[in-house]
Amino acid sequence: MDYYQIVKKPLSSEKSVGDRESSNSYHFEVDKKANKIQVKEAIEKLFEVNVLTVRTLNRIGKTRKYRNKIYKTSGWKKAIVTLKEGDRIDLGY
Repeated sequence: MDYYQIVKKPLSSEKSVGDRESSNSYHFEVDKKANKIQVKEAIEKLFEVNVLTVRTLNRIGKTRKYRNKIYKTSGWKKAIVTLKEGDRIDLGY
């Protein structure tokens, strides 16, 4: 799998910004089939940083109701990447 297929996009929320400032951790949406080792290699190659740990979690899709129709959103995988002290990723915001 290509590195650009593994890491889909960075996530920006209150919690991710807080983690970025306090513990040097970054949140990313990653491919469902990617494991921790693949995520670690992809982040190191794409952003040229040293990764200490990778935590992954699967987000389950939710059931939604719109007008009289019920549908289910698709699930996705989230990775929380902790970097070595002194390394930073410039996400542009």
